[in-house]
Amino acid sequence: MTQEDTDLQKIKKLIEIMKENDLVEVEIKHGDDKILLKRCSGANQVGAGPIIEPSISTAKARFLKREVESDEQTKNEIQETKEDLVEIKSPIVGTFYAAPSSDSDPFVKPGSQVSPQTVVCIIEAMKVMNEIKAETSGTIAEILLKNGQAVEYGQVLFKVKPD
Repeated sequence: MTQEDTDLQKIKKLIEIMKENDLVEVEIKHGDDKILLKRCSGANQVGAGPIIEPSISTAKARFLKREVESDEQTKNEIQETKEDLVEIKSPIVGTFYAAPSSDSDPFVKPGSQVSPQTVVCIIEAMKVMNEIKAETSGTIAEILLKNGQAVEYGQVLFKVKPD
């Protein structure tokens, strides 16, 4: 397989990643080398395919290969992590509060251990403060809301890595 074929395969892989993630434009710079991929957002527009800036050097090709491999590895790690996490969802519509009062520490933070009876937040609905419990055991991996933010029924509040 020639170097040009390898470069073309790498570009095609990058285009696939763009399509999978619904990206309109990707620009990669490495030293003096640069690759720019653009695609039109409308399917019925003329030239809806990617626009590739010409003249990819060997250095660009090597850089692309590392970027594509790195992106794939990161994507796989994120997917594995997401599959392992349990979501704590809001049982009601209201306002999210991470702490019992403005001058108090939050109920939990990333890395906090929780049990099914651990209060993780308060959701205020119609002037009533509702304590939300974890209902699972594990470690808080992610808090998806900020204090005082509006929350919908069924919205994910926390992600927990189960024990």
